[in-house]
Amino acid sequence: MTTITEDDVDQYLREHPQFLATWLLENADDDTLRVVARKFKQDALSQFTHQNGQAGKSMPAVEEKESTGSLSEDSMTIEPNEDRNLQTYRTFSKVGRNSITSMIFRKYLDGDRTRRSSVKKDLDDLKRMSEEELFMELIRDIASELDVNVLCHKILQNVSILTNSDRGSLFLVRGSRDNKYLVSKLFDVTESSTLEQSIHTEANEIIVPFGVGIAGNVALSREPINIKDVYADPRFNQEVDKKTGYRTHSILSMPIVNFEGEVIGVAQIINKISGNHEFSKQDEDLFRKYLTFCGIGITNAQLFEMSVNEFKRNQLLLHLARGMFEEQSNLEKLVQKIMLDAQDLLKCERCSVYLLDDSFQRDIMSYTSRFLNRLSSYSRTGNLVVAMQDPSNQFRQAGKGDNTSEPLRKVEDVHFSQAFELYAGKMKVLTPAEFQNSKAAFIAKITLVAAETLNIEDLTRYGGFVGHHVPEDNGFSAKSVLCMPIHNSDRTIIGVTQLINKVNGQPFDENDEHIIEAFSIFTGLGIHNCQMYENACQLMAKQSVALEVLSYHATASKEEAERIMVERIPASEDYKLYRYDFDDKLMSDDDTIKATIRMFLDANLISQFKVPYETMCRWVCTVKKNYRPVTYHNWRHAFNVCQTMFTMLYTGDLRPKFDAVEVFALMAACLCHDLDHRGTNNAFQVKVASPLAMLYSTSVLEHHHFDHCIMIINSEGNNIFQSFPPEEYRRAIKILEHAILSTDLALYFKKRGDFKSLVENGEREFLEENKKDLLKAMMMTACDVAAITKPWKIQKEIAQLVTAEFFEQGDIEKTQLGEKPIPMMDREKKDELPKMQVDFIDFICAPVYELFAKVSESLKPLNDGCQENRQHWKDMSNTMQLKTDVQKEDTHSGEKPKEDEARSEPSQQNCETYKTQPEPQDTALTSKHDQKTKEHVNVGS
Repeated sequence: MTTITEDDVDQYLREHPQFLATWLLENADDDTLRVVARKFKQDALSQFTHQNGQAGKSMPAVEEKESTGSLSEDSMTIEPNEDRNLQTYRTFSKVGRNSITSMIFRKYLDGDRTRRSSVKKDLDDLKRMSEEELFMELIRDIASELDVNVLCHKILQNVSILTNSDRGSLFLVRGSRDNKYLVSKLFDVTESSTLEQSIHTEANEIIVPFGVGIAGNVALSREPINIKDVYADPRFNQEVDKKTGYRTHSILSMPIVNFEGEVIGVAQIINKISGNHEFSKQDEDLFRKYLTFCGIGITNAQLFEMSVNEFKRNQLLLHLARGMFEEQSNLEKLVQKIMLDAQDLLKCERCSVYLLDDSFQRDIMSYTSRFLNRLSSYSRTGNLVVAMQDPSNQFRQAGKGDNTSEPLRKVEDVHFSQAFELYAGKMKVLTPAEFQNSKAAFIAKITLVAAETLNIEDLTRYGGFVGHHVPEDNGFSAKSVLCMPIHNSDRTIIGVTQLINKVNGQPFDENDEHIIEAFSIFTGLGIHNCQMYENACQLMAKQSVALEVLSYHATASKEEAERIMVERIPASEDYKLYRYDFDDKLMSDDDTIKATIRMFLDANLISQFKVPYETMCRWVCTVKKNYRPVTYHNWRHAFNVCQTMFTMLYTGDLRPKFDAVEVFALMAACLCHDLDHRGTNNAFQVKVASPLAMLYSTSVLEHHHFDHCIMIINSEGNNIFQSFPPEEYRRAIKILEHAILSTDLALYFKKRGDFKSLVENGEREFLEENKKDLLKAMMMTACDVAAITKPWKIQKEIAQLVTAEFFEQGDIEKTQLGEKPIPMMDREKKDELPKMQVDFIDFICAPVYELFAKVSESLKPLNDGCQENRQHWKDMSNTMQLKTDVQKEDTHSGEKPKEDEARSEPSQQNCETYKTQPEPQDTALTSKHDQKTKEHVNVGS
């Protein structure tokens, strides 16, 4: 072997400076390039100053372009008479400021996928290398390759060299996380095969499910498989050998994993050339080590390709967005810009934009409005899709059972108000007479009626023209057509974008559809009036909420209501509905429905207002169905709130203060006050910017509960107020809204002071309307937090439910939002909950129950129960504090003298109290509004 000295290398580089520049450009790191560029700059400046005799004079062009950051490829052009240092500086001045990765990225964006070819190593030279040298040589060969196909081909060829195998194949993982499979990327790669010979495309790729065959089992188990005789293994498919004529003896198959340990591919090598074709343990070790680096290389190449595609898409969308909104004052100029961009993007011969007339736009706006109304009034009809269909829907095609295939909206009924055409670089505004019988306009109308993308590869074979006479347009021959509806921000169709004939003669493909789809979004936003933006956002948010609600809920079926109707409704005494210590723990769900109906029967509301019994049963079932199965704010909570209202009215002697409409609305409000509760509070909705928070600026959840209540009442068979006269109906809805919104503690704090002043000044009748509204608001709060008044055993169990729900929100805030929750929602602060419960009673509950005890002696049990539970929580808090103090004292003082031990022991009474109290780890505040209360306290409300 010829020995090359340092002088030989130095002489070669001096004689071939372009080789040095190319090598540095492709292999040197950023720091090295900057040093080289700076050195050449200094030499060039020195030489330039010496030649011109002007110290301090800057180089022409170069300094100016560099300082402005506009150094282009032209500035790197080497002039024949330039000094060599200046030439070299021009070459490196730009390169030194950009990374090699950025240059590769730019080449990919420009469509240049050519890469520096690796030097082909002689097999004998490789064999003479040590194992470390061989690995470094092969890893270096793939380290800088970012094209997935080229990289995989190099991997298999290098593996063949490493293991002395005859050929190999590589499969990559595709599919979703739950449905993964392998696809053959390269098949039967030998040491001499080219990439083009080995690569598989979508047309001939082999799909292998996980767990099937040798490669599938390797992917599933993540363990290598070394088979010495494949014909003796049932997992091997011998049909492949029969088709190809190749005899497979042995296979070594191994998974390729990424840095997270996930399988991203499977590589397998076939038939070791030397010996008996069997792969040894040493081959397995070499294979595994090499594939470790291959996994990194493939992952990087895939990520790089994804980033290139995403960058292209982002650049496209940014360009479109900038262009669409630069021109908003003149529709003709805007459409011209739209068509120029579309024609340039997709390289088509002709581009057109058709806009609908106002009357048809109004029809579609009306259709959109009716669709949202049907979302609000949806009732169970067996099929949600059928229920959402509009008999007057212009877009719905005839169903399978129809006798005709003609669309419900005829093409002839569609009328365009304006049409613009761009052809041969000239834009033309078409007159109605010009596009009335136009083939292109006819295709645009078909697209509008179908309300979806229309891609016609060959117009002469398109069945949409059967039976229609469509003449050629002014001698222009259309072969392939791509049409896309244009939507405004309300998702209403306002026109059609149409592209005809790609310049290369090929039909429009799926990628073109994706581009024109994104393009049409910006087109619609550009055409649509910007003043509609805010209303459109609100409409989209409301639609999102409506769809979410309907995806989860459904009204109760007629059969469910009929089942309740035929069953006996037990008496109130059987359920103890008139008692303050009511407990629903042993009641079934059907019992809660019957008990609810019993309360409305005893209140004489069903007969007085002539509410159909079926409607009443169905409404109660529907309300129950529309509560989510969250831990606490569910149907059971609503049922208990309604029972407390019933008890306050009849046992607490408040019924005479209200008329029947008010009683009906208050009891209905109690049942509906937490409809569709998600187990999180208002602050959480605002924090995550949910659609609900976008719709309502204050009392987010309470407004949603009321809207959901109205949606149920408006749905078929659920209007319990249907017999009300118009004036009473409006009044009942107003009371409903006022009562439900009053459950927001922010409003409770504002009103409590006024209520206190009235009660302490001797008010007991509440005859004026404003005073009665204040009383109703305070009653809703008293009912909502009434769990705090129950016997201790019941209160303790309910507190555990509330705690669990609070902790669930706190966990979400920790894990998903990365925020520290407030103490009552933080599992780590569970020991502080008894003290927080005492604070909650003192700040929220006790004041309102003390005032109601003054309003009516019959309401005093509520206050008594609240105070008894406060004492339980106080004892528990004191015991926990005492236990903590003892532990701290033991920690600080260590072993105490006996006389000190006697002095430090808690009293007998406290010990007994501690023994009888449960650990407070599952206790919490007892209302959905507790978290809000603490938040108000923290901000000084």
